[in-house]
Amino acid sequence: MGSGRRGEPTDAAGAADAAGSAAPFSLAGILDDARRETGLEDFGDPGFREGLGVMLETYACTARFDARGVLDHRRRVVTLLCARLRVVDALRRRPEIRRRPIRSPLFVTGLPRTGTSALFQLLAADPAARPLLTWEAIHPYPLEGLAPGEPDPRRGAAGSLWIDAGFENIHHVAPDLPEECVLLLSQDFCDPQMGIEVLMEPYASWFQAQDLRRSYAYYADLLRLLDWQRPGERWLLKSPVHLWALDVLLETFPDACVVLAHREPLECVASYCSMVAFLMRDREGFDATALGPAVLEYLARSLERALAVRERADPRRFVDVDYRVLLADPLAEVERIYARFGLPLGAAAREAMRRHLDENPKDRHGAHAYRLEDYGLAPERVRARLAGYLERFGLGGA
Repeated sequence: MGSGRRGEPTDAAGAADAAGSAAPFSLAGILDDARRETGLEDFGDPGFREGLGVMLETYACTARFDARGVLDHRRRVVTLLCARLRVVDALRRRPEIRRRPIRSPLFVTGLPRTGTSALFQLLAADPAARPLLTWEAIHPYPLEGLAPGEPDPRRGAAGSLWIDAGFENIHHVAPDLPEECVLLLSQDFCDPQMGIEVLMEPYASWFQAQDLRRSYAYYADLLRLLDWQRPGERWLLKSPVHLWALDVLLETFPDACVVLAHREPLECVASYCSMVAFLMRDREGFDATALGPAVLEYLARSLERALAVRERADPRRFVDVDYRVLLADPLAEVERIYARFGLPLGAAAREAMRRHLDENPKDRHGAHAYRLEDYGLAPERVRARLAGYLERFGLGGA
């Protein structure tokens, strides 16, 4: 989780329609909008509608968005549905894509704010890596009429991404940079979405009770579709959401390699609260002090679920990375990851990673300031809830 994207810009007519609607989060109305916008009818497996319906109920009954928030969140959902319609259409016309193999993908995961983005972008500097880029996560479907080898005009297009001012020092996002794959999972509406939905009812309880196999099957098809358009040697993917589904991820990709990042939780919980508070700022009457306990419980449950899978899974599929060690010597950690999974690390990859580190020092885009107590949490409560995690990974120090 981590995009500061609040949907793509709405045009005046779309904004007026949404503002004037008596039910801006009507399931039927939103589905109809996506159909009209694309001229397509088939959304594929109808299982996605349950999660979409619960999410829209959460938006309508719990979120209490201000007027701008209603427009932005409604537009985001329509954009996701338009992408889904175009993906399903592309796969229908090219059924061979579903038989395309995804071999030995490397996944980076861990609690949010544990250095997963920094590590992901460093690993993405390897020419052999095939990371997911932000623009293609938003537009994973092929552009009709684009000749083979011709540059895709959506790549780096100014209109592909809308970044809110002030988010840059929390999580740097740009259309042509590697980005986490929660943006792909969002199209099936059985994931954390923007990260705020899983903290509000009824979506929070609904999501945590779901079997995620259908969503990961759709996600795998999206990777195949992207790989068909822009092939790569080895997929590199990242998202904290995979903590909720390590069992399904390994079932879907049996030869996957998983990097688990770890950090002292007082830091990552406070940092994540700050990010979520930024994303929730369009809620009327938002109380930041009520946010911390909900975030802590959500993160703790995701860890418990992931570590339970880790206990029974093949240990050769995992490697752990300590945030402190990563900061101290990032290239040494990369060497250890590659050695663990038997990946070649040649001179070109090493040089590209050194260059990336030189060009992207920590806090290049501004320091991210946060305090745990601003979100209704005390250090003792965080350490008590995550005591097993602290002990297992030696994270007692700051």
